[in-house]
Amino acid sequence: MSLHSNFRALRKIFSICCAALALALSGATWAEKADRNKPMNIEADNLDHDELKQLSIFSGKVVATKGTIVLRGARLEVRQDPDGFQYGILTAEPGRRAFFRQKREGVNEWMEGESERIEYDSKADRIVLLNKADFRRYRGTVLSDQMTGQRIVYENLSDQFTVDGQLSGGKPNEAAPSGRVRAVLTPRNTDEAGK
Repeated sequence: MSLHSNFRALRKIFSICCAALALALSGATWAEKADRNKPMNIEADNLDHDELKQLSIFSGKVVATKGTIVLRGARLEVRQDPDGFQYGILTAEPGRRAFFRQKREGVNEWMEGESERIEYDSKADRIVLLNKADFRRYRGTVLSDQMTGQRIVYENLSDQFTVDGQLSGGKPNEAAPSGRVRAVLTPRNTDEAGK
């Protein structure tokens, strides 16, 4: 066998290995985006289910998980559409806040939030935090960014969020007496920026 044919064989093997590695890595980075296609597992003290309406109401120390998503609160209403997408409304006990957490796509970062009401839309892969909302980003276990407002929308598919200081037509409350958004944004260090 000539040197030229050996080189071609090695190049072909290298190309196949690179393609296999790229395929394996692409599956790993899509893991968090796939949360919306995972089953929702829910624990609670009580459940009322209406099969005709495809509506389940969980109450009492509710804990719901869906892939990397974790939701905790006092009451969760879950509706499922004919295509199998789930829509949830999570509320907290009076005077408390419900909790949300989800891993970010392909990085060691977590998004976390609390508010009196949390709305989850699996079709749009969107979380909405309403009333006394607090939203945080953790890089590993270190708190990096933090935002507060009355309405925070986190779009997982596009990795974007918006924060409103007041609800439409609403008045400021004790969590945001000025009705303004508050944010602390920590710059990435140069080692993290390239990742």
